[in-house]
Amino acid sequence: MKRRARAPSSFILPAPMIITIDGPAGTGKSSVSQEVARRLGLGFLDTGAMYRAIALAAIRRRTRLDDADALGALAESVKVDFDWSATPPRVRLDGQDVADQIRSEEVSSGASKVAVVPRVRSAMVKLQQEVGRNRPQLVTEGRDQGTVVFPNAELKIYLDATPEERAKRRKLQLETKGQKVDYAALLEQIRERDARDSGRSVGPLAAAADARRIDTTLLTQQQVTDAIIALAQQVQKQA
Repeated sequence: MKRRARAPSSFILPAPMIITIDGPAGTGKSSVSQEVARRLGLGFLDTGAMYRAIALAAIRRRTRLDDADALGALAESVKVDFDWSATPPRVRLDGQDVADQIRSEEVSSGASKVAVVPRVRSAMVKLQQEVGRNRPQLVTEGRDQGTVVFPNAELKIYLDATPEERAKRRKLQLETKGQKVDYAALLEQIRERDARDSGRSVGPLAAAADARRIDTTLLTQQQVTDAIIALAQQVQKQA
């Protein structure tokens, strides 16, 4: 999505509200979620960072990424939380800020493997639900937030875009970092990831039955953000 200058804050929600924003990679979930949280004065939960933290822990401890039992035990033994004083909140692993370390290509690749392990997902879902109990004013993004983690959320959003558009966005993102990328290869990777995320047995990528769907293919980040803000305002008025 194209970016525009930030709009002024809309309003601060007076009552607790959890907004879930789910969808496949490349739909703008993270950037939109952060902006929605900022404008509404809500907390922001990056669930992907939690799985990346587990992947980092596995790499550091030389835990095999194809050993489901070992990964499950690891996820249940380490402490993953956030520094909520930072904007956006920074993920911590056993008390150490690892927000920068989890963005490496090695960790990214590992995260996609640990995220399909049932015990890992179970451990992370419990942590995410704990965050929701402690911070009932929250925007949380991922792939199963509205279906599994917060099925009773006040507002559920499902973002989507064509695989072709998502591949274009990823290509541009990587090129701005000086990397040479092949569009066809990126498109194939996105399609494979969609199939893997949608077909996994635990916490599959899916839109909740009561989710509001937004196709971001032809929309700017600001337009998507504004649409979600408007929906939040409607829900708040009806509460």
